[in-house]
Amino acid sequence: MNIPYYIAEIGQAHEGSLGILHSYIDALATTGVHAVKFQMHIAAAESSEHEPFRVKFSYEDVTRFDYWKRMEFTLEQWKEIKQHCDAVGLDFICSPFSNLAVDWLETIGVQYYKIGSGEVTNLLLLEKIAQTGKPLILSSGMSSYEELDTSISFLREKNVPFSILQCTTSYPTQPNQYGFNVIQELKNRYNVVVGFSDHSAKVATNVAAVALGAEILEFHVVFDRKMFGPDAKSSLTLDEVTQLVYDCNAIHEAIEHPIHKNDTSSFTELKSIFEKSLSVNKALSKGHMLQFNDLEAKKPKGYGIDAVRFQEIIGKKLNKNLNQWDFLNEGDLE
Repeated sequence: MNIPYYIAEIGQAHEGSLGILHSYIDALATTGVHAVKFQMHIAAAESSEHEPFRVKFSYEDVTRFDYWKRMEFTLEQWKEIKQHCDAVGLDFICSPFSNLAVDWLETIGVQYYKIGSGEVTNLLLLEKIAQTGKPLILSSGMSSYEELDTSISFLREKNVPFSILQCTTSYPTQPNQYGFNVIQELKNRYNVVVGFSDHSAKVATNVAAVALGAEILEFHVVFDRKMFGPDAKSSLTLDEVTQLVYDCNAIHEAIEHPIHKNDTSSFTELKSIFEKSLSVNKALSKGHMLQFNDLEAKKPKGYGIDAVRFQEIIGKKLNKNLNQWDFLNEGDLE
């Protein structure tokens, strides 16, 4: 398989600022990730004044609806964001949260869609995306297998190619919530590419996910975890993203190159250096019957009887005198 596909999620870390958003794109272009992910929020189409805050974090937004309004960009601004991603060689990925957002993303020209955990059971949105004929990545954070079965059956009926991410909707996710076992369960159940969507803010979590079979990694990114916003504490910094890509690529390479323990041909020279020959640890006279306490093992191999054979020579007699630390050879024995 190819190296994992790395998706760096900016989400709302831009805080509604185009300048900050474009700064993230430039910064992420140097980390080794493949894609930058955004969320397209069009408040009037996806929310209402009745939506409660997931986490009460904002000093400037009276309602959650107001927050989504502040996170909005115009269609023309989104086109420029996509062009910037293209210019620096990053795939532009975006999660729509309304059918109108899908219309905009089709105008912009996305290659595929990312479905957030809260939208898995939104068959209206899945139908809208199915009509585009484009593949999607499905986060499974809040869904039971029964709910996933329903949505995946729907997608398969529509011939929509898809992959799934094991995800835990908890910010930041604690180790007892990672659900690494689900990665293989999803592969076995749906026979599709499976990845891991991380909210732990830890490089190690993603390394472990790759070791356990994740082929896509998605993680939130922030310039600093002390920044304002609901996802900052659950995000990786830019330096951590660079480390993540390096470490996960190394683990992937290791998995792709299994070691065959019976093939030691590459260690022939090293074995001759590190393995040992038998010697005697004291001066011994001709006719002496060798005992365990007479023996030592010394480097290198090949100058005496192999140390692995020590049991064979215990009780045998010397046919000549040996000095302390002399190697012990077959010709020294009666």
